[in-house]
This record gives sequence, C-alpha cells and structure tokens, in this order.
Amino acid sequence: MDANTKKTTLRMIPYGLYVLTAAHADGRVAAATINWVTQASFEPPLIAIGVKADSGAHSLIKDTKAFALNVLGKGQQGLAFTFFKPAEKKGDTISGEPFRPGTTGAPILTNLPAFVECTLEATVEKGDHSVFVGRVVEVGLAKPIDGRADDATLWLKELLLRRQVDVAGVKRPKRVESLRGSSRSQRAEKGAHREHAASPHYRP
Repeated sequence: MDANTKKTTLRMIPYGLYVLTAAHADGRVAAATINWVTQASFEPPLIAIGVKADSGAHSLIKDTKAFALNVLGKGQQGLAFTFFKPAEKKGDTISGEPFRPGTTGAPILTNLPAFVECTLEATVEKGDHSVFVGRVVEVGLAKPIDGRADDATLWLKELLLRRQVDVAGVKRPKRVESLRGSSRSQRAEKGAHREHAASPHYRP
C-alpha cells in the first residue's frame, strides 16, 4: 500500500458523505450513503462506521467481514441520493453506477474520487446502529488531490442545498433549513433509515 495515498485518503473522511458497499459470494450486494464515519487509529490504520442494525449492509458486513467506503466528491449530490434507495446489481453496475470488485470483494464504485477498503476487526452492537471497526487494507485515488484532501469530499451541508430554480428568468437558490426542516431531506432521511446503513445527521 502506498503510504502517501493512504494518508491523503484517510484525511478525506471527517464529516463527509460516503457510499458504503459490501458483497457476498452468493451475489448479494449492499450500497448505501452514510456519513457516520471517523478515523479511529493511525497504526494500525482503523476507521469506525455507524451502520443501521436492520439494514442489508449490516448483515452483509457481518457475514463477509469486509466493506468499502467510496468517497463522494464535489458535485456528486445526485449519487448521494441514488444510494439512499435500495441498491440493485445489474451486470457490472450497482444502481446504474459501474463498479469493480476490490481486494476484499467489496464493490469499488469507479466514478467516485477515492475509496478505502477494510476488513472487519470489531463490532459494537448497541441501539439501532452498530459500530463496525475496520482495518484499512487498501486505498485508491482516481486522480491526485489539489489542496486539502477533505476539501475534495462532498460535505453533508452541500447535500442540503437544493438546485437553483429559474423563477421569472431569475435564478434563485431555494432555502433548506436542515434535514428536519426540508421535505426533500426528510424523504432522503426516511429512505436511509428504511434500508440503509446510517441516516445522515446535521451538525450546524
């Protein structure tokens, strides 16, 4: 593993949005947008994620002992919403997005700027979410990162901004108060809770 790539990729984790993926040898896959992610150790390199206990991703990660975090980049809000919905594998795509199997077998989404692959080291099962602690075994960048690594990551607050709308020839941004105050964000949050790993949470 390249040490500089590992360092850069792990710096992209805090407060961002990620697509968590896992796959079973029997063909089952899971892919879900999450943001409950943090680096937990430098040596060995560990990360911790919050995963909804009744989600498909939870059961696959427990079975396979592996997962991947695919880092969402700037301008990929649409992909974040795509993976609030149940994932569907068709050929070499998941929910329409191309992927390849990673070192652990977890799907790597090739249109995203970076990924981190992990083997499952420990599990804390408390409440409606479990904490999975993963050891980083592989990382990758689609291209070199200019500036701060975490500035290349899609942040939760950017997901909350709706696209501009053209009203009487004037483009105006629609306001979004928070996940609790936005009808679109409420739908996204409900979708994440229904099937996926961890619902987004808002930190003003």
